[in-house]
Amino acid sequence: MPLSILEKLKQGVVLGDGGYLLALEKRGYVQAGPFTPEVTIEHPNALRALHEEFVHAGAEVLQVLAFYASENKLAQIGYANRLGDINRAAVRLAREAARAAPEPVLVAGDLCLTWKYQPGDTASEDECRRLFDDQIRYQMEEGIDFWICETFLHVGEALLALERAKKTALPVMVTLAWEGPKTRDGMTPAEAVKRLEGAGADIVGANCWQDPAHMLPVLEQMRKAVRCYLAAQPAAYRCTDAVPFFVGQKGFPDALDPYQLTRYELGEFARRARDLGVNYLGGCCGCEGSHVRQMARALGKRPTEYKEWQIDYEHPQSATEAYKQLREG
Repeated sequence: MPLSILEKLKQGVVLGDGGYLLALEKRGYVQAGPFTPEVTIEHPNALRALHEEFVHAGAEVLQVLAFYASENKLAQIGYANRLGDINRAAVRLAREAARAAPEPVLVAGDLCLTWKYQPGDTASEDECRRLFDDQIRYQMEEGIDFWICETFLHVGEALLALERAKKTALPVMVTLAWEGPKTRDGMTPAEAVKRLEGAGADIVGANCWQDPAHMLPVLEQMRKAVRCYLAAQPAAYRCTDAVPFFVGQKGFPDALDPYQLTRYELGEFARRARDLGVNYLGGCCGCEGSHVRQMARALGKRPTEYKEWQIDYEHPQSATEAYKQLREG
C-alpha cells in the first residue's frame, strides 16, 4: 500500500510534476486562449507521454489534467456534453502512468478557478459549488489519492473548492495565484493561507502566475503564518516587477518562448524554497521535464545520470569537445 501524501510529507519534501496545458499547446494539442483540456479524449497518447516524462524526470505526484475542465469552460468550445468523459479520462491517463512508474507515484485530482465567482454573491457561490461537485464526482469515479485546488485569485472561491473537496474525506491542497500583493478579495498571503488552514486545508501555498523570483517572498510570508504543509509550483516564465505575473506579459498566450526560464533557475528555486520551509515543490506553466529533473537533482532526489564518455580534446568528435576553450574563456 503506497504512502498517502500526508505520510510522504512527514518523511520530507515531495516533488510534484510540471505544467501541462502550455506544454501541450506548444506540441499542438491544446488551443491557446481557452486552454481547455479536451486533449484528454482527443489525443490521450500525447497527455500520457507527458505524464510519463514527468515520472521519468523524478515527479512523485501526477496532477490530473482537469484544469478548466468545468462545464462552463468546456461549453466555450462546444464540449459541455463531454464533461464526464474529459474528467474521467484525465484521471485514467494519470493513473496509467503512475501504475507504470518504477517507484510509487500518487495521483492528485484537480479543481481550479471557474471565472464564475463573484464576492458576496450567493448565486455565483452556489454555481461554483455545482461546477466543483460535477468535476469531483467524475474524478472520484476513476480514483484519486488527494486533491489539488489551484490557481485561485479569490480566497472566497478557494474556500468553496476546499469545502467541496473535503466532503470526499481525501487530503486537500489549496494554492493561490498572485497578481500583486493581495488577492482579488483583498487578502495578503499570510491572511489568505491562515483562512485556508483554518477551514481545514492540509496543504496551502502558491502556484502558477508568478516566476520563482516573485513567488519566494510570497512563500516567506505564508511560511510564517501557518503551521500546516506549504506548497509551491511556480511558472517557468520570467516576469517583471511592473507586471509580476506571466499571463500579463505581452507574449501571453502563445509567444512566451523568450520568457522561458532555464532548468537551473528552477533547480535553484527548489533549493531556496526547501530551505524556506516549503514541503511540496513542483512547477506549473512553462515547467517541463527538464525543469522537474533539475529540481529533483537539486533536492537530492535523483543523481545526475552520466554515462562514461571517452573525451578527446585533441581529436574532437563533438562541439562540446571542440569549443571547450571558448566556453571556459
